[in-house]
Amino acid sequence: MDQQAQFRRQPRILAIVLAGGAGGRLGALTDHRAKPAMPLGGSFRLIDVSLSNLHHSGISDVWIMEQYQPKTINDHLRNGRPWDLDRTRGGLLVLPPFSGHEGEGFAEGNADGLLRQASFIRDFAPDLVLVLSSDHLYRLDYRDVVDTHLRTGAALTMVTVDFDGDASHHGVVTVGDGGRVTGFAYKPEEPQSDIVTAEVFLYTAGTLLESLDHLQDSHDGLGDYGHHLVPHLVEQGSVVEHRLDGYWRDLGTPANYLRAHLDLVDGKGLELADPEWPLLTEPPQLVPAFIGEGAVVSNSLVAPGATVHGTVRRSVIGSGATVEAGAVVEDSVLLNRVRLRSGTHVRYAIVDSDADLSGDYAGTAPEDPAVVDRTGQLGD
Repeated sequence: MDQQAQFRRQPRILAIVLAGGAGGRLGALTDHRAKPAMPLGGSFRLIDVSLSNLHHSGISDVWIMEQYQPKTINDHLRNGRPWDLDRTRGGLLVLPPFSGHEGEGFAEGNADGLLRQASFIRDFAPDLVLVLSSDHLYRLDYRDVVDTHLRTGAALTMVTVDFDGDASHHGVVTVGDGGRVTGFAYKPEEPQSDIVTAEVFLYTAGTLLESLDHLQDSHDGLGDYGHHLVPHLVEQGSVVEHRLDGYWRDLGTPANYLRAHLDLVDGKGLELADPEWPLLTEPPQLVPAFIGEGAVVSNSLVAPGATVHGTVRRSVIGSGATVEAGAVVEDSVLLNRVRLRSGTHVRYAIVDSDADLSGDYAGTAPEDPAVVDRTGQLGD
């Protein structure tokens, strides 16, 4: 029976959001929070992107795979209520590391994380498993990916993008006729194409579980998806791409994080308030932003609870932040509750939550921003 015939009924889809990594590339910004809990656009969190896409795509069986600093994610999830996932049946389920039987302990990479949850996936008995990272900014109806998967009879459909940056930091894909993936290299030194994975993977559940079992027997640890799992399926000739034509950016480095926020204020990124596909989050219990007399604010996003008396140009000001009179912010992101004292100048910088700054803080360019930690020191 072909895959389309098998799933003439609505396939049962399990979404797994990978939210366990330490986010080390963001340096001091993730010393005290998980990367998926990083603020986005002043009023949101990174994990809101995948959860909002799932909500709008009508996918309601969602597991969050946690490991590093899980409380910072759980405080935001609120049982899934903002994304209509607080349900009696289905809805949101958090998967922390565990001990006691097979699969216990901390995962060493996202494919290893899937292996540790394999018995729970098998018990849930989905038809398809949608695996998502939680540190990318994009908009996608996952139902379109499902359509591609069923139409082609693939074991794995990976979402891909035409990338205009350094592809060597990503999984690089070569594509043949009909969207068939003919080659895959994980973070290669010399990429053979500009097509990279968007880290959205849709697996046929049975094939995923069989592959995990097979690879476990032949490898000492599975690591990340690009080490063994995806290459194994590509070798079987059972992988296709689904090309994402819209905006996509990996926010896992300071440069990309700042670049994405500058894209938002420049109107080059996503429209966060798109009425057809809004970004959903836990609504803050904060008063509206206050812009004082004499303040200068241009081409910027100012979150609820912020107070601006100084100058803000092409920047994002987080909730509860204060820019005093005489302070200047340019081409930067201030996270929640930052305070800039009079005379402070911040440019090409990301300032961590609760920092209280006096003086000058500047990176050399958007591609090389300064990261200021919550104590006011320049971070790594």
